[in-house]
Amino acid sequence: MTHDMIEQAKAVLRRNDRGTYTVPTHGLYPFQWNWDSALSALGFAHFDEARAWTEIETLFAHQWDDGMVPHIIFHELDDGYFPGPDVWATARPVSTSGITQPPVAGFAVRRIFGRATDKALAAEKARALLPRIHAWHQWFFANRDPQGTGLVAIIHPWESGRDNSVDWDAAFERVPTEGVEPFTRRDTSHANPEHRPTDEQYKRYIWLVQKFRSLGWDNSELHDASPFRIVDPGFNAILIRSCVDLADLATALGETRIAAQSQAMADKAIVAMDTLWSDKRGQYVCYDRAIGALIDSPSIGGILAAFAPIPQARAKAISARIDALSQNCNYLVPSHDPTVPEFDALRYWRGPIWLIVNYMISDGLERCGETVMADRINADCLRLIEKSGFAEYYGPMGAEPCGGDQFTWTAAMVIEILKSHEIAA
Repeated sequence: MTHDMIEQAKAVLRRNDRGTYTVPTHGLYPFQWNWDSALSALGFAHFDEARAWTEIETLFAHQWDDGMVPHIIFHELDDGYFPGPDVWATARPVSTSGITQPPVAGFAVRRIFGRATDKALAAEKARALLPRIHAWHQWFFANRDPQGTGLVAIIHPWESGRDNSVDWDAAFERVPTEGVEPFTRRDTSHANPEHRPTDEQYKRYIWLVQKFRSLGWDNSELHDASPFRIVDPGFNAILIRSCVDLADLATALGETRIAAQSQAMADKAIVAMDTLWSDKRGQYVCYDRAIGALIDSPSIGGILAAFAPIPQARAKAISARIDALSQNCNYLVPSHDPTVPEFDALRYWRGPIWLIVNYMISDGLERCGETVMADRINADCLRLIEKSGFAEYYGPMGAEPCGGDQFTWTAAMVIEILKSHEIAA
């Protein structure tokens, strides 16, 4: 069974491989996505290390001069996706979007380097990527934490990767819809509209893109210009973990300056993370920087915080929180609390399960000694695959396959989990 599942997962990666980058899935997402690529490289690394390095190299080949790594790279023309390069108008040699995504690449590169069998290749590739990833991390703190709090804000829901999370609802109401240029969505022709963000949300997504475009994509201005400025604990946890891992990698490669700077950024952020803890919820919550208030929303973002090296007591509490969630669903980990009215079991990030998030939560809990819950989450990942294949995401009640199918990062996580763990039947 394990061998068959790994072979099926490899076939998904090969199907979506475009030579130097992968697309998330055919049709729905026809370009290279930032965090998709970094996580997909983890899967490739188990059977083709050179291809894994190429995936991340291609991503960083399109890094902006200021250090940002964009969330989409439009390698080839394809009118099956909206918004395309004409809407972003970033004036790059190869078109890209103008916003970023969770910076998981530092973690991925450290992990691929650590278990590489071709040590010479790994050292060569990691050494070249190291300063580029470090520049991206520095970009975050310079441009998305202008007050020096230690935590960064996202300025568009798409940056979080959790596009339509309940966390954004109240803040998103402050984003206008007037003046949005007419558009035709493409996603709902590839996937069930009931599983996707609403048209009203899309208007606000595009208003923000138009606003940033009007400012010439000047990242020194965009944070303060955005009416949407949210400090997301899950996003910050990924940045913290990548800074810690990059410090380890830099130490291994003898780059002591990068190691010290990376660790310093992580240390400050780890302390600041505790300002997002909610005793009421037993997890971390988001902070709305525009109004200076915590967002009392029990989403996966506050559980994903376990990916960072958080205090042991916090990891234990998050493990208990996940156990409590399990009393109201059949598979872990739902992207929103099933007991609250905003929960929507099949609509994107308002309830469904995503294997990439499960993987990161499990990895973080395992590091903190919460191995029983980590194993439970990994086992549920495989149960979902057995029942519903390599979907983009899944219903937490009936394991319904949702979104795109034959999904690259889902397959990559399956390979990663099976190759790295002994999973009980």
